[in-house]
Amino acid sequence: MQNYSMKTSGVCARQVDFGIEDGKLHDVHFYGGCAGNTLAISKLLEGYDAKKAVEILKGNLCGSKGTSCADQLARGVEQALAEAE
Repeated sequence: MQNYSMKTSGVCARQVDFGIEDGKLHDVHFYGGCAGNTLAISKLLEGYDAKKAVEILKGNLCGSKGTSCADQLARGVEQALAEAE
């Protein structure tokens, strides 16, 4: 499994870590942010198709921030997938 760690921007969470193995997300962990929401996202995405997760999460906004923790994760996963190709 390839593990990734990314600093976030414009959201309450300051960092998100995740792994990708065989195109599936694993071990998603947010540092900071709304604990209930980020924990739920992490649990829902365990073993989920990484490309599909990007499609679903990218562009979701938190208030007027222009991004969200989920959107930041999607951006990081998208970048990781692009680098792996």
